[in-house]
Amino acid sequence: MFKISLRQKGKKAEELAIKYLKNKGYEIVSKNFYTRWGEIDLIAKKKNLLIFVEVKSQSGEKEYFPEEKVDFNKQRKILKTAEIFLLKNSKNLIKIKEIRLDVIVINLSTEEIRHYEGAFFKEKF
Repeated sequence: MFKISLRQKGKKAEELAIKYLKNKGYEIVSKNFYTRWGEIDLIAKKKNLLIFVEVKSQSGEKEYFPEEKVDFNKQRKILKTAEIFLLKNSKNLIKIKEIRLDVIVINLSTEEIRHYEGAFFKEKF
């Protein structure tokens, strides 16, 4: 038996998160949006809602929850990166009325999904 790398785990978790979001009627707008301040794993849209999604993976029973890694510092990086995405894509996002910041945790062993809608927020973008 071989171990898969962290990058492979992340890619698998993102693939499962995309499938999950598509099944819920979301359109994937962007994957792995990078800036010098950080990265957003997935950006999805449904009607007038745009969501920025941080995907975390879990490979088994551990003493911590992966969502705990989305701490204040990580949230700040995601918010800064989201602002840049909005500025760069403002012409394509005219119909967007609401923005949400979500965290999706995928247990790779069981494929269980925990979706935290509105996991954190910013007053105004």
